[in-house]
Amino acid sequence: MKMLRFGIEIETVGASRQKLAHAIQGAVGGRVSGDYQGWQVTDSQGRTWKVVPDGSLSGGEYSGEIVSPILTYQDMEALQQVVRAAREAGARADASTGIHIHVDGSRFDAKGITNLVKMVHKQERLLETALGVSATRLARYCRPIDAAFIQRLEARRPRTLQEVNEAWYGRHNVAPQRYDSSRYHGLNLNSLFFRGTIEFRYFNGSVHAGEVKAYVQLVLALAARALASKAASSKRRDFNPATAKYDFRVFLLHLGLIGEEFKTARTHLLKKLEGSAAWKGQRRDKRGSGGGEDGSPGSEGTQSAQGGSGSAQGDAHEALAA
Repeated sequence: MKMLRFGIEIETVGASRQKLAHAIQGAVGGRVSGDYQGWQVTDSQGRTWKVVPDGSLSGGEYSGEIVSPILTYQDMEALQQVVRAAREAGARADASTGIHIHVDGSRFDAKGITNLVKMVHKQERLLETALGVSATRLARYCRPIDAAFIQRLEARRPRTLQEVNEAWYGRHNVAPQRYDSSRYHGLNLNSLFFRGTIEFRYFNGSVHAGEVKAYVQLVLALAARALASKAASSKRRDFNPATAKYDFRVFLLHLGLIGEEFKTARTHLLKKLEGSAAWKGQRRDKRGSGGGEDGSPGSEGTQSAQGGSGSAQGDAHEALAA
């Protein structure tokens, strides 16, 4: 996952685009240019960060979408500094804002794309709940994966990106357009065929640096798992709110978001879910003392995380196959 390139769009309200641009400059250096239509920051590495208007945002002139340049995992701290600077400049999130994360599509062939679509489709209800996607956004800007698209993928078993294109659009689209209506899905493949990136649109707006980092790590882990997998199942898992926190933690561990490095990411990604992160059964969870930040009883080295009949890793195959 740390070898994948990505980009991010962060929608904000509460600060003008000019103020956001100067805040970004304070975080990454370089120079600022622009006007009322949009501002650019050319950072110390020669990369361009943009702050552009978005008519869907509630803030009018006091709103803007921060568009990053192409980033690598090593740029994560710089991205967090940009988010912190925007927040200090008065930027905030509200119901009109969202975050879109793009992954470089050049690493993906038909199998990788198909694996990714099937993985997300299988866990989509859990993802939407964990990320707190509102009913309004689910209905309009980040719709669930289309059932007809999944059916076409399953029937055709595409071997080429052209066949994936035909499954996505329902026809062979030789000239995809940026604003094609199919773009408004949580997993947007129109972006792949238009600009060469896979777009994830599930995320609510945020100017919390830790949340933004967690969202990027989740997307990169999903993409890396899809690329590494020989095959994937698209069958929707049953969603149980009472065990959602445990189920999603198992999924995160399966993606490789395990250990101290990703502890903060797990904390952010699990915090909206009900139940226990350590056990499916509430009574068992009450035994013992102490608890980790992500809901585990003690450290990641306990039996619940590392092994044994009740371990999260040990139950991963069962949970993912359900």
